[in-house]
Amino acid sequence: MDDAQRANDLLDDLLRRRTNMKTIAAFLLLGASAFAVEPKVHRDLAYAEPKNERQTLDVYAPAEGKEHPVVFWIHGGGWQTGDKSSVQDKPQAFVDRGFVFVSTNYRLLPHVDMETIIRDVAKSLGWVHKHIAEYGGDPKRIFVMGHSAGAQLAALVSIDDRYLKAEGVPLGVLKGCVPVDGDTYDVPAMIETAETRRRVHGQPQAKFGHREKFGNDPEKHRDFSAVTHVAKDKGIPGFLILYVADHPDNSAQAQRLGTVLKDAGIPAQVFGAQETNHTRINANLGTPDDPATKALFEFVSEALKN
Repeated sequence: MDDAQRANDLLDDLLRRRTNMKTIAAFLLLGASAFAVEPKVHRDLAYAEPKNERQTLDVYAPAEGKEHPVVFWIHGGGWQTGDKSSVQDKPQAFVDRGFVFVSTNYRLLPHVDMETIIRDVAKSLGWVHKHIAEYGGDPKRIFVMGHSAGAQLAALVSIDDRYLKAEGVPLGVLKGCVPVDGDTYDVPAMIETAETRRRVHGQPQAKFGHREKFGNDPEKHRDFSAVTHVAKDKGIPGFLILYVADHPDNSAQAQRLGTVLKDAGIPAQVFGAQETNHTRINANLGTPDDPATKALFEFVSEALKN
């Protein structure tokens, strides 16, 4: 072998070793997700009869085992749009950590009213409580989570126990609630904020804003607000309230909910995500090196110890 060939072989070997080291480093950086096993997916399970695509849910489960803790996810979309399929990396991230992940649909405005939407979510969670053991989940260890409109729905059903009681679900089976960047934990405050902003800037009021979505009745606005129903000794679970730190309305709503919960003696963490926006905070949940994801998994890990 001549010197030129020997040099080429040595260079090839060095490049190969360097590539392998990069691969190993990438695996270590990604952690469990680098060796992820595809979840067992059960799509379009009906939680109401007759079957309606807006009253179905998807279950993502580990390939083996039983009594896995459960995440119940509620999509956003202003109560008018959105779908259970919009889950990004969340199912894989949770299944990798031994959870069953459920994503639900619900009927939407303007085809139904707000109370019907809330009852759909509660009915879906009732189905999960009754049937999730068939998919390897533990019906006594459920986390309720949601983004945007889904955050309002998650917070409300986890605090106002009337909806889950109607479906035979005690608040005691909820291990925690994680609303993500919601703006309507206090609906009257959001209505006043939004309408005042438009008025002082000489802008027309929204034709189908929060006032109209929540029913035009001030009493309903209070009733659909999670903060209205916070009280001691109801069995309300602990909260991790995620929000975009530089969004003034959502920051104020997150702090408001956190304060009301803490004043009632309910564990509540409020985490403001930096350098993100309303869409990205949701899309990035479950991805490596995301600060909100780190806070999320620390929260669920601690909750499961109790």
